[in-house]
Amino acid sequence: MSKVMEGVRVLEVAQFTFVPAAGAILADWGADVIKIEHPLRGDTQRGFVNMGGFALDPDRHPLIEHPNRGKRSVGIDVSTPGGQEVLYEIAKTADVFLTNYLPAQRQRNKFDVEHIRAANPNIIYARGSAYGDKGAERDTGGFDGTAFWTRSGVGHALTPEELGGALPQGIPAFGDSIGGMNIAGGISAALFHRERTGEALEIDVSLLSTAWWAAGASVTQGMETGETMRSLMPGTTASVNPFMANYQTSDGGTINLCIVSPTGYIRDTFAHLGLAELADDPRFSDVLPLIENAEAGVELIAEAIRSKPFEYWRRHLKTMKGQWAPFQSLVDLGTDEQAIANDMIVEVEGADGKPFKVVRGPVQFNHEPLQTTRAPQASEHTELVLMEIGLEWDRIEELKDAGAIA
Repeated sequence: MSKVMEGVRVLEVAQFTFVPAAGAILADWGADVIKIEHPLRGDTQRGFVNMGGFALDPDRHPLIEHPNRGKRSVGIDVSTPGGQEVLYEIAKTADVFLTNYLPAQRQRNKFDVEHIRAANPNIIYARGSAYGDKGAERDTGGFDGTAFWTRSGVGHALTPEELGGALPQGIPAFGDSIGGMNIAGGISAALFHRERTGEALEIDVSLLSTAWWAAGASVTQGMETGETMRSLMPGTTASVNPFMANYQTSDGGTINLCIVSPTGYIRDTFAHLGLAELADDPRFSDVLPLIENAEAGVELIAEAIRSKPFEYWRRHLKTMKGQWAPFQSLVDLGTDEQAIANDMIVEVEGADGKPFKVVRGPVQFNHEPLQTTRAPQASEHTELVLMEIGLEWDRIEELKDAGAIA
């Protein structure tokens, strides 16, 4: 397997999911990611007992496994002088420093950019934040539920106006994971730049900017026209293209047709829907009349799809030329043949010794599936890493006795 980040060391002083997800991606790509955790409590997220209304098993913890796979954990109390000294010793050996702590915390605990650069002038310093590292709210914290979903307008756009309220974010750490990939990409570019020029850069990615990039076309349209896009209620569709809508099956499933440009697809699509005669109907035989008669087309297609069950359509439409998809749950994807064929899931050994399935990072190199290991237990690798960087055992014991490390 190609480990494109082999030889790169990342020093991560971060918790929750947003920035640690970047470290997980870099670890998947072969980097040595050293996660710094508090000696007693570890990453605050380790204490979470609930995710989206579901109870969590502390030994099989998705909010730890997903953003921390493949790392090594070192327990350091960065609020102590001894802990800071150890942090700087590790920083001297690292290529990247990765954090999501707020400016005041970085300054108070002496791991802001000037402190880390004093130990290693050539280190790339990467920050993740809720709202950006500039402006009046640079010291304001936030999560993806506030910055990515709520303030950004993403939640508003995905909430049908007819609901008369706001949809809560249904996928915990959704923006966090997307933003983590953005940070990993920025770090990759910064490493390439340093290799060519010798210049070590600072990197900033926020959850707010992540959301606006993800919704960029709609945001641009809104700034241009002053109008905002909103999701539609189920059972309604914008009647401009009958080949672009959700249709319900006889047993309550949903099939999404997404043939953005019907040119060349009309006859084949109608044939697969059991409506072959409509391809010769002047109302639907070409793109312009199809659009002009979209409402009638929607009714006819809805009736056809409603006549058979979900599994029939899922099998039958596999040979259709146009684009479509079965409306699946996140659990359904775990048994999706295409997801499995493309190695989107990997089984690691959980902290309890039992197999545990996690989602692989989305990038493949040379068609090879990424390899990863479980997330570390808190402070699992403290002695190993500190001995690797040259600390003597007497010094390690001294730091442990002082509570500076675990």
